[in-house]
Amino acid sequence: MRKFSWPKHSVLIIAVIATWLTTYIGYYTSFNMKIDNAMQQFILLINPLAFLLFIYGVALFIKKTKTRNRYIVAVSFITSFIMFANAVFYRFFTDFITLPLLFQTSNFADLSSSITENLRFLDLFFFSDVLIILVAIRFFKQGPERVQESSSKMGRKVYFAAAATLMMFNLALAETQRPQLLTRSFDRELLVKNLGTYNYHLYDLFVQSKSHAQRTFADGTELTEIENYVKANHAQPDPKMFGTAKGKNVIIVSLESLQNFVINNDMDGHEITPFLNGLTNDKDTFYFDNFYQQTGLGKTSDSEFIVENSLYGRNGSAVFFTHSGNTYNSLSERLGENGYATSVMHANSKSFWNRDIMYKALNVQKFYDVDSYTIGEDEAVNWGMKDIPFFHQSVNLMKDIKQPFATRMITLTNHHPFDLDEQDKLIPEYTSNSNTLNKYFQTVRYMDEAVKEFFDDLKESGLYENSIIVMYGDHYGISENHNKAMGMYMDKEITPFDNAELQKVPLFIHIPGSGEGKKMHELGGQVDIRPTILHLLGIDTKADMQFGSDLFSPDHEPFVIFRDGRLVTDKNIYAQEVCYDIETGEPAIDEAQCEPYIERANTELNYSDALINGDLLRFKERPDGSPEMKESK
Repeated sequence: MRKFSWPKHSVLIIAVIATWLTTYIGYYTSFNMKIDNAMQQFILLINPLAFLLFIYGVALFIKKTKTRNRYIVAVSFITSFIMFANAVFYRFFTDFITLPLLFQTSNFADLSSSITENLRFLDLFFFSDVLIILVAIRFFKQGPERVQESSSKMGRKVYFAAAATLMMFNLALAETQRPQLLTRSFDRELLVKNLGTYNYHLYDLFVQSKSHAQRTFADGTELTEIENYVKANHAQPDPKMFGTAKGKNVIIVSLESLQNFVINNDMDGHEITPFLNGLTNDKDTFYFDNFYQQTGLGKTSDSEFIVENSLYGRNGSAVFFTHSGNTYNSLSERLGENGYATSVMHANSKSFWNRDIMYKALNVQKFYDVDSYTIGEDEAVNWGMKDIPFFHQSVNLMKDIKQPFATRMITLTNHHPFDLDEQDKLIPEYTSNSNTLNKYFQTVRYMDEAVKEFFDDLKESGLYENSIIVMYGDHYGISENHNKAMGMYMDKEITPFDNAELQKVPLFIHIPGSGEGKKMHELGGQVDIRPTILHLLGIDTKADMQFGSDLFSPDHEPFVIFRDGRLVTDKNIYAQEVCYDIETGEPAIDEAQCEPYIERANTELNYSDALINGDLLRFKERPDGSPEMKESK
């Protein structure tokens, strides 16, 4: 009888099978991945196996049983933790963790309330394979330590040949289901469905390493092609609107987690946003009701980056962390060049999202962080200050700023997990299966009240008449994981089309005394805010490297790109690899009509990534003809 016997490696076999099954079952219990056909189902079944065969197979080279078993247990714990971490992350972001996010440790303490809100008792299931392996080690009698070396080598060759064959088979099937999968990687769910969670993380490691190398080898020649694209899509400003707000102060308010579905709507008979509803019909307000958030995993910091630069956030990470040393041609820089005192007001720790470093790269002149505010009793929320006292104190700070000034304000109260003190609850909770959605309406109502008092404070301070106020929702508050509850509220089943529509956030541009305000149905996104503001102030942007365009321009194109590759046109929405008719919400009869936009969306996202990863704006010539060539900060 041959000495290379299965009993000797029984723990290895049990480990592979146990981790494979917990991973596969975990796909269904913790992730809401759309499976369209039997082939996708089969790929999902086999995709963890090849990686697990390889990683556990290293144990075949370890001779001592105790050492081998320790290695197997360590691998099972690491793979279990990877699945557990992704499950918790997915419940809030409806996405998978990327390598850069794992190193954003400065955010972890501040995000503790959001993390604990998404923990589930059944998450212990992800570690069930560790328990099974420990039981097997304890009770399963294993074969002898020594085997014939030739037999051992042959067994290893057969084992790894089988693992490699399975890997190639998996990739071949994935390519048939999703051609060019690895070159169109904006949608991480597609990668996980086709490659598996573990292989996705290996691929992510490769992508992140590649992006870091781009800056080293960039020489500026890459700019020409991108500049030509930007110039070809530049929209000339509307002469009637250009300079309408010239010389006025600019107050930009980021409304935390505010989605457009609450505007002009109610919850069980309770008006959710009475003040903002009034602005939608205000003669001095332009309200955009067909406007989308375009953030990625950086959430609020991504929205800041987009508004400042009219570029997209990075795929799979927060630019504020990964590229805070880059050169940018930001909104703050342009305003500063035109005589504005620029600042950001946010009653939170200055290091959260790396803001204290990134704001220097954006040429923000002053950051009013939590130390600029006095947080009294019952005035703290989440990781900072409640919105009402924040607005009160911010207006007092504005009184001392030299005019004209431009400041961005970031609210906090309407943030997951949407907790409020009892005295701040102006409407009752909603009743659904989602505690998150139930509380969301209350915090939105509180924020609306805070904005109302903010307008009153501006009027009392004398700043109101000489300012324009731009307010926008920074990102979604209710993720796709709450589709069942949202379906109950909206009285319909939520489809990928609806999920894309729910990425609409409100945009208000309030110009006191203009008398020209109206509801605007122009399709737009957050990349369009920068050029729109600059044109209202009479500042030309035709030489700027930006992907957005003036929302008031007759040349503005109705085309919005999401960070994950989804897109919206005036006729279609492309989501989950389906081209939907925007009028009916059903798959389009001619799906080919989305194709040119899909290709263009990928091109634009790749150009934006190239500008950021290569730090290409350091090579861009300034108006005087000299290149920037700033040193990395």
